[in-house]
Amino acid sequence: MAVHPQLPNAITIARILCAPVFLWLLLADAGAGGGLRWAAAIVFIVAIATDGVDGYIARRYDIVSDLGKLLDPIADKVLTGIAFIGLSILGELPWWVTIVVLVREVGITVYRFVVVSDHVLAAAWMGKLKTVFQAVALSIALAPLSGLSDASAWQSTVWWAGVVTMTIAVILTIASGIDYVVTEVRAARGKKGRR
Repeated sequence: MAVHPQLPNAITIARILCAPVFLWLLLADAGAGGGLRWAAAIVFIVAIATDGVDGYIARRYDIVSDLGKLLDPIADKVLTGIAFIGLSILGELPWWVTIVVLVREVGITVYRFVVVSDHVLAAAWMGKLKTVFQAVALSIALAPLSGLSDASAWQSTVWWAGVVTMTIAVILTIASGIDYVVTEVRAARGKKGRR
């Protein structure tokens, strides 16, 4: 079966375009746990889930491109970054968490554009793991799951699941940022040593 070589990139761009729709749905009713909040959570979960789809298609049909390697992590950062900002605007997530995440994400993204003429900085394994934990933590935070039951045990479970996954996501965000910096510094030193 023939697959258009730009299909993975089109899916990635669609993920970026979902971000403002998601933010509007999240903020439209001030974060209340009604239909708009559920719609926001569903848009986010579906959009972030396509991250695996575009990558699978690109690898399966051997249509991996430098543009895709550049756009894919940016799409993840746009979507998750807007989710962090939205939750902080609603007062559901401390701003310091959002700021730490955004500093790392914006820093790595800017660096990607700085070095793009030399090489494409693809996502490393720790960066991918960070994205998975961010996606899970944000999905738990966005979906009004605690409202599904009045039982305090259920609400406590949802709260703890959110805290644990968000804590792991923040730790991985910082650690993967440090990993990128260390890897790039070593690569730069290696190039100087070969000259």
